[in-house]
Amino acid sequence: MSTQRRMLEADLLGRETDFEYSETWIGYALLGLRVVIAWVFLQAGLDKLLQGDWTAAGYLENAIPAGNPFGFWDALASMPLVDPLVMWGQVLIGLALLFGVAVRFAALMGALQMILFWMSHLTGGLMAGFPIEHGWVVSSHIVYALLLFGLGAIGVGRILGVDSYIEKLEFVQNNSWLRLFLG
Repeated sequence: MSTQRRMLEADLLGRETDFEYSETWIGYALLGLRVVIAWVFLQAGLDKLLQGDWTAAGYLENAIPAGNPFGFWDALASMPLVDPLVMWGQVLIGLALLFGVAVRFAALMGALQMILFWMSHLTGGLMAGFPIEHGWVVSSHIVYALLLFGLGAIGVGRILGVDSYIEKLEFVQNNSWLRLFLG
């Protein structure tokens, strides 16, 4: 196995930066991250699905911390679509990431779900430092959201994923906007 080395040159926050990296190890790392985050979503969704009587209503009605700056959680608890959206959303996001299908769309939906989960844990506003259970601003939800953003931005569905085949289809080649969902 050759570990071809490349240079990455980027302008980050107005500052030029460059570094050498190994394509092979980057490929393994990105594939590993995609599979791990896929498993997190798939397991969470399957756990809910296999319970048979899982519902988000109890959490939405009783576990939102006092002082949460967003007041729509009680309304979500009574919406019949919330439970299937969370449960099946997690299963489908997990499967899409696992097999590398529509990875950008799956990553976007997963990041959105993580941001909503993060929002539900807030106990105050900006002046209170957005306190959450294990810190002020950053929780595992933010880590997952940023990881998903990165995986989608890179287009990791092209690494041993179905997206690499789908993007070569004539239909996709003729409708380049579809590539916004793939990769």
